[in-house]
Amino acid sequence: MSEPTPVDPPLPRTWYARRSRLITGVLGAIILVGLCVLAVMLPEKGGWGCGSRMGVAATGVLGLGAMVMLGRPKVVAAADGVTVVNLLRTTHLEWAQIVRVYLRQGDPWVYIDMSNGDTLPVMGIQTSNGKSAAITAARELRTLADHYGAAPEAR
Repeated sequence: MSEPTPVDPPLPRTWYARRSRLITGVLGAIILVGLCVLAVMLPEKGGWGCGSRMGVAATGVLGLGAMVMLGRPKVVAAADGVTVVNLLRTTHLEWAQIVRVYLRQGDPWVYIDMSNGDTLPVMGIQTSNGKSAAITAARELRTLADHYGAAPEAR
């Protein structure tokens, strides 16, 4: 049995929305710091005791968590398949499960049609990173899926 021929881009390969990740990280930090400062500066008068202050600070932690979750999406292509990390769910697909990878005009991110008939949004490759970057990433993922999803004798 021969080794599979190398394909461009080399594996493993990770894509993620850099701008979205940066913006959500900065906003999360601002929310956390802002609410922690507010919690410290609230006056004792008016019912702002220790519990209330901790509640305000905890809201900052929740805000940071929400922003981190919004910046979470990514796609990792490896020899054994593709791992798609979206906001709440992580899905691992074997290459053979991928029927089609596409990014239509007006779509916010890439989609994968799967062999079971489902369509999976791939939020790690999105047009917020720039349309040309998203198109390039979609083409790279499509090339990998076409190459590694083919039967071994077809490679």
